[in-house]
Amino acid sequence: MSIRVILADDHMIMRQGVRAMLEKEPDMEVVAEADNGRTAVELTRKLQPDVIVMDLTMPDLNGVEATRQVVAEYPGVKVLALSMHSDKRYVAGVLGAGASGYLLKDCALEELVRAIHAVVANQTYLSPGIAGIVVEGYIAHLPATESALMSNLTAREREVLQLIAEGKTIKEIASTLHVSVKTVETHRQQIMNKLDIYSVAELTKYAIREGLTALEG
Repeated sequence: MSIRVILADDHMIMRQGVRAMLEKEPDMEVVAEADNGRTAVELTRKLQPDVIVMDLTMPDLNGVEATRQVVAEYPGVKVLALSMHSDKRYVAGVLGAGASGYLLKDCALEELVRAIHAVVANQTYLSPGIAGIVVEGYIAHLPATESALMSNLTAREREVLQLIAEGKTIKEIASTLHVSVKTVETHRQQIMNKLDIYSVAELTKYAIREGLTALEG
């Protein structure tokens, strides 16, 4: 039986390259592609794949928050982070959200295939390039690595913060999240109160610094 894979990355050339490589594997099938985290979550609901190969810095909903939603709804679906970032914040964030593995984008195809097989077999896979910064105790104490202020935000508030930082208007955010403008305004005010930040420019800087979004994907 084929391992069913969803590719989530905001760069089409990256998705196409990975798809072309994986589809040469006799036991793997790429069932869908997503260019942002929200689409990845929606496709997971529809298709319930075995594995999602997840980029972290995607627009609309980043890979860490998308991973958190997928794992909460479908614990049987494995998430394998594939990122250009080796920074501890990204590694800690996505492993803390429930990802089963973390690969750097400069890895060889053979390593990606090996990692997919590993996570499907309920193992954790870490790129040699980052394994050194992840030790048992480090993973066990992941909450301590998260910004104290950021940890006060709810999952929905982190979503709203990312969308604000990406320049979305209140009306656009309301449409994206299928809630009222009033609800978004309430979330924005709660975010500002919790972070003690009261301008969109400073919220944007904060979101980038905390890895919720990036100027470049």
